Amino acid sequence: MRFAFDPVVLLLIALACWLYVRALGIVRRRGLRVGRGQQACWWIGIAFVTVALNGPLDAYDGELMSAHMAQHLLLGDIAAPFLLAGMRAPMLLFFLPRPALVLLARRRWLRTIFRTLRQPLVALPVYVLTIYAWHASVLFEGALAHPLLHALQHEFFLAANLLLWWPVLEPQRRRMPGHLWKIGYIFAARMSTMFLGMIFVFTRGVLYEGAYGDGPRPLGFSPRSDQGTAGGLMMTLDIIVIVTSLAWFFYHASQQEDRDQAAAARAASPAGPI
Repeated sequence: MRFAFDPVVLLLIALACWLYVRALGIVRRRGLRVGRGQQACWWIGIAFVTVALNGPLDAYDGELMSAHMAQHLLLGDIAAPFLLAGMRAPMLLFFLPRPALVLLARRRWLRTIFRTLRQPLVALPVYVLTIYAWHASVLFEGALAHPLLHALQHEFFLAANLLLWWPVLEPQRRRMPGHLWKIGYIFAARMSTMFLGMIFVFTRGVLYEGAYGDGPRPLGFSPRSDQGTAGGLMMTLDIIVIVTSLAWFFYHASQQEDRDQAAAARAASPAGPI
């Protein structure tokens, strides 16, 4: 089994880690608290990014569709929500150096675009369009042939997933009303990508033949088994995310209902003796 390591990727990951540790120090000096669970989410996300872009997956992504798919799933579908959970406020406000934040804050048009994109009814179709567009043969095979386009593909997958999860995880802690709508939102997103996985599993022909060829592939994979494994990975992750989200959001909805009932009971109770 081969391994690959990209020094540029490792340098960027190290920079992101340094920025996070720096922001954590600023937050603590200001007397704010960042829970261990939130910090753990960040480091878990960083670990997934590191594994996705280095090691065996990166070494075989140009020869095995299944390795390339696993790379995309780790980077976008798994790492992105963990990174976003780790970046929740107040960390979100201090991650970038102040000059960079001021520069971004002064770009009103940029804030307007992002405010629009992060709305659920916009983020969902943008996510679906991004996933399907990059799996079109011309872009998918082009990414494998050109390293810069491949890097852009990874950035698009990561950005699309961050955008998808933004209204769900609410990193700015500006809560949108309700919780149960998030189940339908995530269900729609995962079902859309599950259909793509089904295409890979059930298509009789060999897809992306221009990139992977139609002969035997490394590690004992045939073209059809490699393609089917890629689709199976996609569908399995979609099912896991749907079931996990269903349990998580129902739990939080019930907790919120209990808190609301307790608050209503306290408001309705007569004041005690002074």
